[in-house]
Amino acid sequence: MGDEAEDRHHSKEEEIMEIRSLRRIISAYLNYSDAAEADVKRYESSFKKLSCSHKALLSHLPSKFQKLRRCISINGYFIINMIQAFDPPVDMSQDIDFDEPENRENVNRDDTLEITSDVEKNIQSVQWSTRECNSVSGKEQSTFVESYRMAGSSNNIDDHSEYNHLSVGFTVQIDNIAGHCIDAIGDENLSSGKMCLLAIPSPNMCNDSSLSLNVPLVDVDKVRCIIRYVLRDWAIEGRNERDECYKPILEELQRLFPVRSTDRPPHCLVPGAGLGRLALEISCLGFLCQGNEFSYYMMICSSFILNHTQAAGEWTIYPWIHNNCNVLSDDDQLRPAMFPDIHPASAGITEGFSMCGGDFVEVYSDVSQEGTWDAVVTCFFIDTAHNVVEYIEIISKILKPGGIWINFGPLLYHFADQYGPISIFPPSHPQEMSVELSLDDVKRISFHYGFDLEMERTVETTYSINRRSMMQNKYFAAFWTMRKRPPRYDPPPSPPALEKVCPLIWPDEYMNTPSQPFGNHRLLHFTNIWSYFWIAHRSQHSFQ
Repeated sequence: MGDEAEDRHHSKEEEIMEIRSLRRIISAYLNYSDAAEADVKRYESSFKKLSCSHKALLSHLPSKFQKLRRCISINGYFIINMIQAFDPPVDMSQDIDFDEPENRENVNRDDTLEITSDVEKNIQSVQWSTRECNSVSGKEQSTFVESYRMAGSSNNIDDHSEYNHLSVGFTVQIDNIAGHCIDAIGDENLSSGKMCLLAIPSPNMCNDSSLSLNVPLVDVDKVRCIIRYVLRDWAIEGRNERDECYKPILEELQRLFPVRSTDRPPHCLVPGAGLGRLALEISCLGFLCQGNEFSYYMMICSSFILNHTQAAGEWTIYPWIHNNCNVLSDDDQLRPAMFPDIHPASAGITEGFSMCGGDFVEVYSDVSQEGTWDAVVTCFFIDTAHNVVEYIEIISKILKPGGIWINFGPLLYHFADQYGPISIFPPSHPQEMSVELSLDDVKRISFHYGFDLEMERTVETTYSINRRSMMQNKYFAAFWTMRKRPPRYDPPPSPPALEKVCPLIWPDEYMNTPSQPFGNHRLLHFTNIWSYFWIAHRSQHSFQ
């Protein structure tokens, strides 16, 4: 009984932590527009400080600021619809004390954003509305978005560092904190969809006072990253990057699995699936594919795109409006991106496609996962580990003998920059563990865990960059295929020579007389003695 009570207490603590994490993330999404509006006001403030002659040279800027506000509104419109479609895996209405140190006491006021009273009123006043999707013209959508304006953030994050939060789980859901996977069942309504929901934050979610937090700007920056990642995975403009990263992986899978039975398709796992495009493409090749993702930021968005988009090009975002640096022209900065470039539900996925929410180590270290996967594909993933050795060990365990591991990506090590002088970390906030290895060490560890290298090359690529920017960050990504060695089979030692056994049965003259027949009785007797001798021999051998 004591153990059961302890388990229940532990489970309750985990649920509370998950609710807190979800509230913080949803608050960050809901604060996107407010943070972006604060940026525009800062631009306007700087413009007003210019001399009259300088203002005359930059007379177009006030118009640009208004265009930025319109772009912010359209991005906010997408975010609100996405949050409305999200079905939390836990009861968000629970009365939980949210006075967390990370949100109240230890967050510098200069690095936080409070929800203003006007924004709270806007959130609370938004009601359900439905319209015929086919009747919503671009003008209507624009007018609607202009009428709904929360307000909008600052810095840019130009790396792939979006894997440090909890997760959810085609249908992208999890039914509890442990990360149980729900299979994707194609919703026929997705393709026929006669109705769509517009600007519809859930009353239960948006009226929740627990979401009125001091949101760290770093959280709002993660929302901006998600908007850029949407372009990378689901917009036409992201095709070049997908061709650089995903296409080699897909071609390698096709080469290694030339025959893919529809009755028993090969099973492929994609840890760090992000917004789900690579996992969907693998599914479309005829693999029973499962994506795994840890970040709620990612999972909320991927769930919306995979399950709730109704047509290609249905949505519009402005991914580059949050940074005025290295801009060639205002038109480049204000250019839109339409998504998705394909309709996921009509893409031809293999039955059983799923997304599993949860930490890779916690979910796939379970004994039920051992030896169940034909292939594991890691793309910009292994450097998200606290301990990359643990990742490699688990990948080896979950693959079948002869299974394939395809890896693509750099070694950025996302937790490497968490370190600093011990004094800056309060006792309640210990430093994150981070094991950073060279590529040679990563491969050596892989060989230790039973992998053989079959193919390796370096691929020059980018990650979620603005291809029209004056600054371009590039990776020289490691791309390899490794195969898990079958278990080593050590045959038993050869049985002793007959000459050494027979003297136990017959005199030497029998052995030297070829014409002497072996009677049935003697042959049987010989067999029994040989068996006994061999057992004894093996017994002695086993103790040596």
